[in-house]
Amino acid sequence: MTVFIKEVTFVKSSPNYKECPKDRLPEYAFVGRSNVGKSSLINYLAGYNKLAKTSNEPGRTRLINHFIVDQSWYLVDLPGYGYARISKSERSKFIRLIHDYLQYRPMLTCLFLLIDIRHSPQANDLDFMRWLGINKIPFALCFTKTDKLSSSQLDKNSNSYKKVLLKEWDFLPPLFNTSTYKKQGKEEILAFIKETNKSLESKK
Repeated sequence: MTVFIKEVTFVKSSPNYKECPKDRLPEYAFVGRSNVGKSSLINYLAGYNKLAKTSNEPGRTRLINHFIVDQSWYLVDLPGYGYARISKSERSKFIRLIHDYLQYRPMLTCLFLLIDIRHSPQANDLDFMRWLGINKIPFALCFTKTDKLSSSQLDKNSNSYKKVLLKEWDFLPPLFNTSTYKKQGKEEILAFIKETNKSLESKK
């Protein structure tokens, strides 16, 4: 199933969840450790090169950024976490901003957690997933930078993640392999969003 985005418009940047848009459209948020390729993936999904600001400097996103997609759902760009070259108080501020949005934003439909698949499972990613599970926040995993690995190494690394997760989880969340360089993962993610939105509509 080919899914296209026709229009994406920036709506606002919010310093906290209370100042986010007031309408009731479903929201799909993107988050990950700093420098995981979040802005590049968002731009790729949206079909705009400069929708989200990309930077070689980690920690560029500091606010909750809402983009409305085809006037039917929101793509939400959240700050990164795990960036060590900022103060402890700044890190705590970002974590609180993210946690508050995820816990208290009723329109959040799914969180896409981005993971750099080149690395073995990282403690801060696993801790974050545990927190999501405890707080019953629906999420999917997006493995980024898959083009940097051979197919055998990609399988090895993704299987390593699956084994670690299945030690603590009864089942795996939705998994997506993505590469902005090789243009992979876009249709799968957008199809997932489309089907989820259809399911929400059918329940109204």
